[in-house]
Amino acid sequence: DTLSLHDALPICAKCLALTGMFRTISTGMFAMQSPIMKSTLVAAAALVCASGALAQEQVVKIGHSGPLSGPNTFAGRDNDNGVRLAIEDLNARKINVGGKTLKFELVSEDDQCDAKAGVAVAQKFVDSGVRYVMGPYCSGVTIPASRVYDNGGTMVSTVGTNPKITQGGYKNLFRIVASDEKAGSNMAGYAANVLKVKKVGVIDDRTAFGQGLADEFAKEAQKLGLTVVGREFTTDKATDFMAILTNMKAKQPEVIFYGGYAPQAAPMARQMKQLGINAKLLGGDTLCSPEMPKLGADAVNNVVYCAYAGMLTDSDAGAKAFQEKFKKRFGQNPDVYGPFYYDQVMNIGEAMQKSGSIDPAKVGAYMHQQTYKGVMGEYAYDDKGNRIKAPIVVMTFEGGKAKPLANY
Repeated sequence: DTLSLHDALPICAKCLALTGMFRTISTGMFAMQSPIMKSTLVAAAALVCASGALAQEQVVKIGHSGPLSGPNTFAGRDNDNGVRLAIEDLNARKINVGGKTLKFELVSEDDQCDAKAGVAVAQKFVDSGVRYVMGPYCSGVTIPASRVYDNGGTMVSTVGTNPKITQGGYKNLFRIVASDEKAGSNMAGYAANVLKVKKVGVIDDRTAFGQGLADEFAKEAQKLGLTVVGREFTTDKATDFMAILTNMKAKQPEVIFYGGYAPQAAPMARQMKQLGINAKLLGGDTLCSPEMPKLGADAVNNVVYCAYAGMLTDSDAGAKAFQEKFKKRFGQNPDVYGPFYYDQVMNIGEAMQKSGSIDPAKVGAYMHQQTYKGVMGEYAYDDKGNRIKAPIVVMTFEGGKAKPLANY
């Protein structure tokens, strides 16, 4: 009520027409200087100008589909944090496309690492206008959900590693880590050339991820002259592996390769120790998770060997700085995939800015043509959406902490 009209006008400094209108009013009836009228006009000015500011903003929803419940919740939460941190960083940059400032918003859904639930999440995202999705985490979810996303014109960026994911011909699907073909074959090469073993056993959890990874390992192992002495199966819900491990022990493998996730691999390592099995336990990047020593204690030390589909954070200044920022924001270090999710969201934001569009087709076309340097190295994609030259680091655990052994 204490403001004059001329004090109120700067609120609409960018609204030139509105400013002119108010000046006209000020020379007429507003000359009465009614406190009530002044207050009303100031409020109206603020409201109209605020609406104008909002009109200059373009909301871009980034969906996240992952296991936010169940045994792989730790991975889903980590992935979610990676997306969240990237969105916060992008919003701080105030990216402008087409004269509008982009405002990124996270929409996260629990797919439970279940195909049916994952397809329902995909349809929900498509129906609600989400055109960019990070995930799914599990290959068994990614394979059926990808068709829904493709039909809806939604870009998908997944850490699903099964080779079938990028064989569907979907133009806007990106695999942001190495595939099973690379991880499985590299671990077979490490077993043959570094560990110098001759006899291997193979176990998988019958998921699209676990079985696909185990198949690639077994195929490459045989090419390298190793003998697969036994193959056993379990599920991604199991916790008791004594029967299959007893069968495997009788065949005396020097290493056992497990295609599956950390919540099963950690108790498997403990039960191998109980049975006196001296073989090493090999696996993909899911076994590189900090959950392994949490769940497996000292049974994982110098026993579990995993193929991490990334670069080492401690060996790169930028990656180390990201790890520190992540820990400050969420109170813990990133797990396996959080940094990859962060990188890809940042990649998408930069592609929007440089392509001058938020249309997934145009953004995806730009990403196929350019290389992006992120926390986890360079991101470039082939025509099927596979990441080119995705790094692999073979790791083990010592004292409950990951220890790098070899780079591929």
